[in-house]
Amino acid sequence: MITLDLVLPDTAYPIHIGRHLLTRTDLLCPHLPIHDAVIVTNTTVAPLYLAPLQSALEASGVRVTPVILPDGEAYKTSETLNLIYDALLQRHCERKTTLIALGGGVVGDMTGFAAATYQRGAPFIQIPTTLLAQVDSSVGGKTAINHPLGKNMIGAFYQPRVVLADLALLDTLPERELSAGLAEVIKYGLLGNAEFFQWLETHMPALRTRDMGALQEAVRVACRMKADIVAADERETGQRALLNLGHTFGHAIEAGLGYGAWLHGEAVAAGMVLAAETSAALGWLSPREVDRITALIAAAGLPVTAPDLGVNTWLELMAHDKKVEAGKLRFVLLHGIGDARIESGVPTSVLEAVLTGRRITGRGKTTPA
Repeated sequence: MITLDLVLPDTAYPIHIGRHLLTRTDLLCPHLPIHDAVIVTNTTVAPLYLAPLQSALEASGVRVTPVILPDGEAYKTSETLNLIYDALLQRHCERKTTLIALGGGVVGDMTGFAAATYQRGAPFIQIPTTLLAQVDSSVGGKTAINHPLGKNMIGAFYQPRVVLADLALLDTLPERELSAGLAEVIKYGLLGNAEFFQWLETHMPALRTRDMGALQEAVRVACRMKADIVAADERETGQRALLNLGHTFGHAIEAGLGYGAWLHGEAVAAGMVLAAETSAALGWLSPREVDRITALIAAAGLPVTAPDLGVNTWLELMAHDKKVEAGKLRFVLLHGIGDARIESGVPTSVLEAVLTGRRITGRGKTTPA
């Protein structure tokens, strides 16, 4: 087992990475203020992992209430969130009752938001069951639900007490979900670690076949980078926004197609290709670098071509992005592999060219494909 620490001005918590951690109550119980917990999971994960976790906690004297939500991004709504509140109130749960998120990014985000808001703040724990959640969404304290006009628009920054990344839980992860998680792994190489990007180019076959050594290293590097970025900028007033590489385009894809049509990681993958192409159009990224990025994303089993939403729809959806500042849309773009920067003032003509698939010739000049 590997343990990383995320240290913030007001709190700190461990991120445990290893196999067969799910029932390690010695890693969980010290973070429970009282022996009362609510496990929030979904209809897919519950049949696989709820019983062993619940039994282990109950054997340690913890009263456990399970809450099973419908599965999928389409249910990341206020209506589903109320199912958690209903259970907490019906069981007369106290402010010190710990909420445990057992699931992927949707479960983690909603459980964290419920914890942040129930009686103005209850403790919570993250036990991510997907690769995407293990390398990204479970770390850093972003919690939210979706709104029909935008993804994650209603939420809070609220940190967990501990993150338990059990790699054994990835054994049952569908291949499509594994690939979706690899999109976020690739993101870390692109935004600030060219050496890790090169490592991914070499080890992508091993990652896709679930080689445990490769997966542990990928999760370790991603979590370490995420922890360092969050420690420096918890509330996303600066460099934490770099973690949104590919997300401005990606969130527009999710909203435009309807939540759940594409997995989040799939949308981010296509969004990273669009970000690379935009960077190349502005003269910041070479065609060879765009080719390397596109090839690695394709090797991960991810889409490299975005859906045709129509330019006006793209621009309208991206206008709801959380990085909009003073009415100006900002993008995370690349000045090289491993060198991401936050940029504003991207000409609409460049965005239109990229979104309509016109060939890039550099410095914002395009020709029809």
